[in-house]
Amino acid sequence: MLGSLLEKEVTVPASYPMTVTAVRTACNQQSSREPVVDYDDDLVHHTLRDLKQRDLVAVTWDDRGRRTLKYVQTIAVRLDLAEDERALLTVLLLRGPQPPGALRTRTERLHAFADRAAVEACLQRLAGREQPLVRVLPKQPREQDARWIHLLGPVDLPATAPGAAAVAVDRDAVLAGGAEARDAKVRAAYASVAAAYAESLAGELDALPFERWLLDRVAAHAGTDPVVEVGCGPGHVTAHLAEAGVDATGLDLTPEMVEQARERYPDGVYEVGDLRSLMRPVNGSGWAAVLAWYSLIHLAASELPAALEALTRPLSPGGLLVLALHAGAEVRHLDTWFDHEVDLDVVLHDPADVVGLVERAGLVDVEWYRRGPVHARGETTERLYVVARKPH
Repeated sequence: MLGSLLEKEVTVPASYPMTVTAVRTACNQQSSREPVVDYDDDLVHHTLRDLKQRDLVAVTWDDRGRRTLKYVQTIAVRLDLAEDERALLTVLLLRGPQPPGALRTRTERLHAFADRAAVEACLQRLAGREQPLVRVLPKQPREQDARWIHLLGPVDLPATAPGAAAVAVDRDAVLAGGAEARDAKVRAAYASVAAAYAESLAGELDALPFERWLLDRVAAHAGTDPVVEVGCGPGHVTAHLAEAGVDATGLDLTPEMVEQARERYPDGVYEVGDLRSLMRPVNGSGWAAVLAWYSLIHLAASELPAALEALTRPLSPGGLLVLALHAGAEVRHLDTWFDHEVDLDVVLHDPADVVGLVERAGLVDVEWYRRGPVHARGETTERLYVVARKPH
């Protein structure tokens, strides 16, 4: 429906703003729609009302003749879309995942792209926003070009044909220049965005009830025994544990992140360090819990076994290992992040692979949880949480 409003505003301005019936007709047209749908007035009315509550459409009245309620889209203004960006999102909304060549052809009535390169540049711009609006799909067998999808909401992707080979994801591609070069890129990226990153995560747990439940569970398990969060970033998760009474320490690879944590949570203990060389606590024989909270997301698949071994070794018998990761089958590259230029890869790991590695590391009572993205927070990935215990 948003796609139809965006399209008709440009292509048929005389019939815009649009009534419920006009929106329904636009959605149900047989051409330039994939898939072709058959919405009824009730569905269109309730969906438009829902979009209005989200400030993505607005209502107006046509005073010519009979007073009629009509709808206008407001998403273009809310997202500050340029004409070319708006054209691409419109066609992606109306026709689903498409390669750049098809997008150039199908946006001609909305915006005239000079060439394919202009389309690709615009897609990269949309993908590089602080809250990405599009992303590229892994290239499928027999596909000449990879397709792009919008990230404005759930997208129904075509099912893989029976017997088709699964798409291979090279999660070790992040090591193309070596582990030291990758680590340097990670440190540089987080150093450049440290202040903005810390500000964006401040208070985020208030809107994440599952994560709070999990962290409070860790706190109850640990009691007064020491706990460490490796890859603590700006320290908000470590601080949450400390507020629950835990003897919590934060460890991070990037000095600028540790500075942010110390400044924002001055009562906490934050140190620069590498999770791959985690030591036992100075005030105990082992950690009651080790948390790797989104700190394994830049490691290659081949590095995970050694990383898990390093995190498990200093655990006390009965101690908990807690992992948080992005779930999926791709490696995402960031060129810009919080308005800073970066060169950073984020690896999305397969839940079954991660759980298998945890079990092979000798941990028991393995639990894992998978939740969908919270779109209101700008999330675009599913999340994986794993909890496991070191045997006595």
